[in-house]
Amino acid sequence: MARLRQVRRDDLHPGAEPIFQLLFGDRDPVDEPGTPTGTPGDWWTTFALVPDVFDHAVAGFALYRSSRRLLDPKLRELGQTRVGWCVGSRFVYSQHCKSCRTVGIPDEKIAAIESWETADCFDDAERAVLAFTDALSIQHGRVPDGVFDALRDHLSDEEILELAYIVGTLRNARGAQPSLTPRVRRRTTGPC
Repeated sequence: MARLRQVRRDDLHPGAEPIFQLLFGDRDPVDEPGTPTGTPGDWWTTFALVPDVFDHAVAGFALYRSSRRLLDPKLRELGQTRVGWCVGSRFVYSQHCKSCRTVGIPDEKIAAIESWETADCFDDAERAVLAFTDALSIQHGRVPDGVFDALRDHLSDEEILELAYIVGTLRNARGAQPSLTPRVRRRTTGPC
C-alpha cells in the first residue's frame, strides 16, 4: 500500500480516466486493486494526486513506445530491464522482462540480463546498450569513453539520445518510489 493518499476513481482529473479505464476497467483500484500484469496499481492511484506529474509520466511512457522512436524496441527493452535490475526494482525488472518477451527477446537472453557481462548470448550492440545502461544507472551517468565508443559503433546519435532519455527517465522514476511505498520483503521464485 502506498504511503501517500491514493486518488479514487471519482476524483480523477480528466486526463487520467482513459488510463484508469485501460488498466482497471470500470473498477476503482483503491477499493479493488490490481492490474492485468499482476501489480497492485497503487503507483497510478498515487501519481494521480498531482495531475501534471501524472500526465508527464504517462507522456514519458507514450514517448518510449512511440512508432517515431528510432531505437530498436529490443534494445530499448534490454536497457529498461537492466535499469530495473540495477536500481533494485523488482517491479520494473519483472514488468520489463514481460515486455522483452513481447518484442521477441528469447528467454535465454532475458534470464542473462542480470549477469550480462559473463553471458555469451548477447551480440556487440546489445552488450554496448547494457554497458551504457550500467554506466547511467550504477555509475550515475559517468560513461567511460570506451563504453560510449562501443555504443556509437552500433547506434546513431539520435538512438543514443533516445536510449539515454528512456533509461534515465525510468531510473529517476524508480528513485522516488522507495520513499512513496513502504518496504515489503517478498520472495521471488524466478528471475521474472
